[in-house]
Amino acid sequence: MSDLNQFQDIINYRFNNINYLRLALTHSSYANEKGMAKNFYNERIEFLGDAVLEFISSDFLYRNYTDMQEGNMTKLRANLVCEDALAFAAVKISLGRYLYLGKGEENTNGRNRKSLLCDAFEAVIGAIYLDGGIKAATEFVNRFVLNDVEKKMDMFDSKTVLQEIVQAKYGVTVKYEVIEESGPEHDKSFTVAAFLKDQMMAKGTGHSKKEAEKEAAYRAIQMLK
Repeated sequence: MSDLNQFQDIINYRFNNINYLRLALTHSSYANEKGMAKNFYNERIEFLGDAVLEFISSDFLYRNYTDMQEGNMTKLRANLVCEDALAFAAVKISLGRYLYLGKGEENTNGRNRKSLLCDAFEAVIGAIYLDGGIKAATEFVNRFVLNDVEKKMDMFDSKTVLQEIVQAKYGVTVKYEVIEESGPEHDKSFTVAAFLKDQMMAKGTGHSKKEAEKEAAYRAIQMLK
C-alpha cells in the first residue's frame, strides 16, 4: 500500500480526511480488481479537480498578466494545464509511486503513463479542494503548476516557439527526424533530432514522437537563446 504520510510530506499538505487522498490515488483498475464499492476510484474527483484547476489558473492569469488579451490567456492556460504539463508536475512529486493500480496497469508501466499521471494529478487537486477549500487547492496549484510560467511556456509550446525563432532569424522551417527507437511495443522510447536546414540543433527523447519532438525543440531553444 502507498505511504500516504510520505506523499503528504512531499506535497506539503496534511489531509484532515485522508480518505479524500486515498480516493484520488485509486485507479479504476485497482478498485475493480479489489471489488471495492461503486465509484471508489478517482474519475469523479478528477472531474472536480479539472474544474478547480481551470478556475485557479484562469484567476492567476487574469491577475498576473493584466495586459494580455483573452485569446492569449486561453492559449497560455492551455499550455500550463495540458497533459504534458500536468504529467511533468506529477513526476516532480513522484505521484506515480503512490498510486493504487490493478495488476494489468502495473505490468504495462501505468505508473509512468502520461495520461494516467495527468488524471491522478487533477484528482489530487480535487481532493485538496474538498479537504481544505479553494485556498489550499490554490497553494498546491501555485506551487506545482503555476511556478516558473515563462520557462514552461517554452517547454510545453516549444515547437511553436522554436519555429517562430527560426522563421524570424533564418526564414526556414524546422524539420524533425526520428533517429532511434527502443523498448517493447507497450513502452517505446523515441529519440528525435531537430534540424535547421541540414544541421542538427538538438535531440530529445520521449515515449512518443510528439514528446521527443517537444524536448528536442526545447533544447534547441535554449541553444539559440
